[in-house]
Amino acid sequence: MQRLRGLDSMFTSIESPTNPFHVGAVTVLDPSTAPSGAPPPFEALRRVVEDRIHLLPMFRRRLVEVPGGLDHPRWVEDPEFDLDHHLHRGALPAPGGPTELAEYAADVFSRPLDRTRPLWEIHVVEGLEGDLVAGVAKIHHAAVDGVSGAEVTAHLMDLSPEVAPAPPPGEPWQPDLIPSPLSLVGDALLNLGRLGPAVVKTAVRTGQAAWRIRSRNRQPDAVAPPSPFRAPRTPLATRLGRRRAVGLAHVDREELDQVREASGTTVNDVILAVAGGALRAHLEERGQLPERPLIGFVPVSVRGGTDTLETGINRLSGMFVSLATAIEDPVARLQAVSSCARQAKAQDHVLGPDALASMAELALPAALRPIMRAVTRTGATSRLPLFNVVVSSFPGSPLPLYCAGGKMLGYHPFGPVFDGVALNITAASYLDQIGFGLIACREAVPDVEALARRIPEAMTQLTKAVAA
Repeated sequence: MQRLRGLDSMFTSIESPTNPFHVGAVTVLDPSTAPSGAPPPFEALRRVVEDRIHLLPMFRRRLVEVPGGLDHPRWVEDPEFDLDHHLHRGALPAPGGPTELAEYAADVFSRPLDRTRPLWEIHVVEGLEGDLVAGVAKIHHAAVDGVSGAEVTAHLMDLSPEVAPAPPPGEPWQPDLIPSPLSLVGDALLNLGRLGPAVVKTAVRTGQAAWRIRSRNRQPDAVAPPSPFRAPRTPLATRLGRRRAVGLAHVDREELDQVREASGTTVNDVILAVAGGALRAHLEERGQLPERPLIGFVPVSVRGGTDTLETGINRLSGMFVSLATAIEDPVARLQAVSSCARQAKAQDHVLGPDALASMAELALPAALRPIMRAVTRTGATSRLPLFNVVVSSFPGSPLPLYCAGGKMLGYHPFGPVFDGVALNITAASYLDQIGFGLIACREAVPDVEALARRIPEAMTQLTKAVAA
């Protein structure tokens, strides 16, 4: 049995039927590369998962809540684990294209995971054009972040069509006994006794960091990054419905690197500027572009070298970055985004990489859940949004990857959306592409596919402008 860390626990506490808090990915695979005599894609994947499941500890763990929310939940090794509950076979009306695949993924991502079982699913989707197959995966954010999610993907992949045997487990897997409510409450009361000193320590550290940030921002040459609750009102600031919409896009890595080198910026800067350019064009066409720039929240991984899937799950910080959507010129917009990102990174270093984790550790479900219900009921996040959109990116493999013998042709990651922030844009590199996954509340952004088409257009526009 393992106690969830504060940030992992927070992701379970803020979840609701309209705010499922899982992350996901869509992979496109070519099964024709599998060796002769290989089983069909679904059966082949099942064999891979069975062989490697000991490398993926979260795949056999289920959540156990502490009565009354007196402490963070526990992970237990599920004594009723059954792989058939997590692997699913699906199909598109052949020949299915990107639109049909996006609709299938949206349906999968719309449904919360079953908390009575380990919190993950993988769907093997057949019927894609060109005899391709897709994998649509989702896993609760309490179990992975973007970086560890990529690590999960890597454990299911090979560097050649031949499926390599997994190293044997160090010791046989043993399911846990589900703890009794009484034992959970007793353990929670012991932890509550240690909470007082932690509250004082976190308050002191936060106050010191706030003072350092205030002093830094008052310097004559300081350019402060955006503050929370300063985002302009847009249709994205709304209470979510249950249905999701998905968009898939990609840009050439070579094109992005040309812009990065010519402008002296970073990969993340260019991705943020491309997202800002796409959103500017999308909202302007609909007469919804605000005068003030959209504010993006950018998650930042602070995982250390000793963090693994076993010992470290969500190790995240984050920063607020202006997407400079009020600037028409693409190059000027990129430079503004880059400058703001530099200031935000400096401020994040002042605050400290563990600030968010320390505060989340104190947010026990008993207190956080009623607060979140009240926020949802009053619609506070719609009237006063923290920020407008989540924009996240992380590096993927520069080498070809194969899953159950099939070569991976494309990879599109997805993050969560929540009340007040109805759009998430996540990007990851693979080979010579940057794959984008856009997910939104269908009621707020019903035409998210049109927004996804703006991504490569914004990249092309920026490339031409930098070369001019």
